[in-house]
Amino acid sequence: MRRAFLLLLGCASLAAAQTVDLDPARTSITFTLGSVLHTVHGSFKLKHGNMRFDSDTSKAGGEIVVDVTSASTGNDSRDRRMHKEILESERYPDATFIPDRITGTLASQGESEIDVHGVFQFHGASHELTLHLLVQNENRQIRATTDFEIPYIKWGLKNPSTFVLRVSDKVQMHIEAFGRLLRDGAVD
Repeated sequence: MRRAFLLLLGCASLAAAQTVDLDPARTSITFTLGSVLHTVHGSFKLKHGNMRFDSDTSKAGGEIVVDVTSASTGNDSRDRRMHKEILESERYPDATFIPDRITGTLASQGESEIDVHGVFQFHGASHELTLHLLVQNENRQIRATTDFEIPYIKWGLKNPSTFVLRVSDKVQMHIEAFGRLLRDGAVD
C-alpha cells in the first residue's frame, strides 16, 4: 500500500536497502563564523564516508569522517590558533557522523528530501544530530546538500572571542557531498 501511494505521487523508490559511497575529492565541507568585525569562512576535507540505509525500516548505518586537521580559513596565524586552542586538532583529528535512522525515501531518479539522524562525535564528545538532506539522484550518481549549525561553545570548545573581536557562539556548516549509489544490502 505504501509503495502504491509513493508511485501515485510520482516518487518511485529504489529497492529498500541502499549504500552510498561518498567521494572525498568532490565533497565540499565549508563553515561560516560570524563576528562583529567580519565573517570568517573556512573549509574541512572529507576523509571517507559511506552510508547504508533502508527506507522500509528507517535503519541507517555507516560513518562519515571529516579530517579536522584539514580545517583552513586561508589565514595562517588564525589557522594555527584555531587548530591549537579551539579545535585541538592534534588531540581530536577526526569528526565522525554515525547515522542510525532515516526519514524519507530516495527517489530512483531526481530530487528527494531525507532526514538522517545519528551521533556526531566531535572534540571528544558525542552529540545527537539530524541532518536534513536535499538529494539529487541521476543514474545512481548522488549529490546531497545540507546546512546546519554547531553550537561549538556549548559543546565544550573554547570561545575564540577577544577583548576587541566578538564572534558568534555557533558555526554555520554547509556540506555538498557527492557519491555513488553502490548496491542493495541489509542494514545492521
